[in-house]
Amino acid sequence: MSKQVLKFGLPKGSLQDATIEKMGKAGFNIQVSSRSYIPYVDDVELDIRLIRAQEISRYVEHGYLDCGITGHDWIKENSSDVQEVGEFIFSKISRQPTRWVLCVPEQSPVKTVKDLEGKRIATEVVNLTKSYLRKNKVKAEVEFSWGATEVKAHELVDAIVEVTETGSSLRANKLRIVDTLLTSTPRLVANHDAWKNKWKKQKIETISLLLRAAMEAETKVGLKLNIAEANLLKLLQSLPALRNPTISKLSQDGWVAVETIIDEHVVRELIPQLKAAGAEGIIEYPLNKVVY
Repeated sequence: MSKQVLKFGLPKGSLQDATIEKMGKAGFNIQVSSRSYIPYVDDVELDIRLIRAQEISRYVEHGYLDCGITGHDWIKENSSDVQEVGEFIFSKISRQPTRWVLCVPEQSPVKTVKDLEGKRIATEVVNLTKSYLRKNKVKAEVEFSWGATEVKAHELVDAIVEVTETGSSLRANKLRIVDTLLTSTPRLVANHDAWKNKWKKQKIETISLLLRAAMEAETKVGLKLNIAEANLLKLLQSLPALRNPTISKLSQDGWVAVETIIDEHVVRELIPQLKAAGAEGIIEYPLNKVVY
């Protein structure tokens, strides 16, 4: 009996490093060679291919891949009929979603999309842009841009539709956002036939579970402390961040150990308060995965 293998597409390009990092935290060690699009992974049940995010949803839809990670934007741009399994945010810059925005030069008279009637727009997402124009009942020429789209806005076209996370690149190129067409995050998607296969579905769901658990752990830490039982109720009432902690008795009479998981950003304010409330032996530790 031949072994079962899941054909898994990961995005090559701007999302590649972040995706491989998150997969590593999920427990899948992936090593990429600069000369190959077939990376090594320490799971014999995975057959990984590095493919441009723009193309992954099409290959998943047509069954060349069983599943893959790509942006919501490219699923919409390609009108791909795929099974969406999970949504994740692990962009190359921040934990914010990316946005496809309509932009014009800062000094442009264009104030709304209606002002682009009869004008020319450059973008990589031609289908999304045409759909947006139809929705707004605007007739304009949309041309595909192979790159350096921000530069074209000042000399070659009247407006552009470009992707951004923070807007810093647009501001650096003296561009003004007129409207947002789409907000996008990475998605794990599956081929419909693969999703109907019991083994493949379970494997895909396992990957999704571990990815989500690893990402949940990124913003949280574990906290342990010891405190006198007499001070415990007051501690819990005054510090709502310690809701539903695990409490266990210590060998020393009258003392208990408290353990909980909290958001990392509150720890710097919380630890001094714990100390002031009588806590001792306070330990903060990182987490690998958090499953709810």
